[in-house]
Amino acid sequence: MNLWPIAELRDGSPLGLGSVERMGYFLKSLTGKMKRRKFLQKLVYGTTGCMLASTRVTSAQKKATEQQGRLPYKIGIRQASLRNPEDSSKGMIANFDTFKVARDIPGITGVELQVTSGHPNMRDLSVACRYKEEAFRWGLDIPSTAGIWDHPAWGPDAGSDLLNSIRATEILGARIMLVAFFGKNAPDMTDKQSYGSVVSILKEAAPRAQEAGIVLGLENSLSPKGNKDLVDRIEHPAVKVYYDPDNMYQYGHGEEAVPGIELLGPERIVAFHAKNKGRILQETWRIDWAAAFQALTEIRYDGWLVFETQHKNHQECKEMTQHNIAFIKEHFCPPPG
Repeated sequence: MNLWPIAELRDGSPLGLGSVERMGYFLKSLTGKMKRRKFLQKLVYGTTGCMLASTRVTSAQKKATEQQGRLPYKIGIRQASLRNPEDSSKGMIANFDTFKVARDIPGITGVELQVTSGHPNMRDLSVACRYKEEAFRWGLDIPSTAGIWDHPAWGPDAGSDLLNSIRATEILGARIMLVAFFGKNAPDMTDKQSYGSVVSILKEAAPRAQEAGIVLGLENSLSPKGNKDLVDRIEHPAVKVYYDPDNMYQYGHGEEAVPGIELLGPERIVAFHAKNKGRILQETWRIDWAAAFQALTEIRYDGWLVFETQHKNHQECKEMTQHNIAFIKEHFCPPPG
């Protein structure tokens, strides 16, 4: 049984047959990118360290930093957080200049793209191909996708929505697909009738995601313990948590937001959102971001940090993001490479 029908472009031609030249371009670009990546990793690992996150970092950790170097920071921003430099009233969703705009923000190395939002969107797979070309053109990664639902989460069309979004995410070369479900769409983890169908749908989707080299990152209104219970019930390496401490506060789990990082650990956290409701991260509001990044250091988190921030215009986005990146580098230290 073929679980992966040949994807078609808008003109009806099968992807990989009707677009041989484009796919050949991707293969060449990816090969070259891999060679450069190996060189850059050797250069970075061999010559750089990073500032210790706090006085709680032990001398043994410091010695490891000095001797081995550290993994590079992987810092991205959501497409939905970018503002159009030519018209600040507009964002960058469904805009192929997304990577051009993101490239103008120092320290940003990737963009989290929206799959179904706006028009054109990635239900037309040629749109995903175009985004892939633009990412390569501007030298940025696509770590993750979001906005994957066409229909309400966990309804009768949930399986097809997940599969279609996995296809688009695979074409992009992204390795994480954010699966969001909040409020009434989040299951009650004390009630099997509530969480049973969610577990079943994700168990069915997980092998297909794994075949595509993708991890489904769950972002929701559950507590850290609820997320742990859900992921553990699915029990598949392609299903983990896309952790957002601010969401923990938003949905009544504020005291668990930072401790939840240790509870879930690096084995369950696949990606991490950072935001502070229009403020820079160092401003005091409802999450102690210094403590959150210290917790990430302590669990040896080595994944992406993605800004989900609000901005009035592109210039403010640039300035605030630079402040936020400096704050992250002061309080978070990736593990030794």
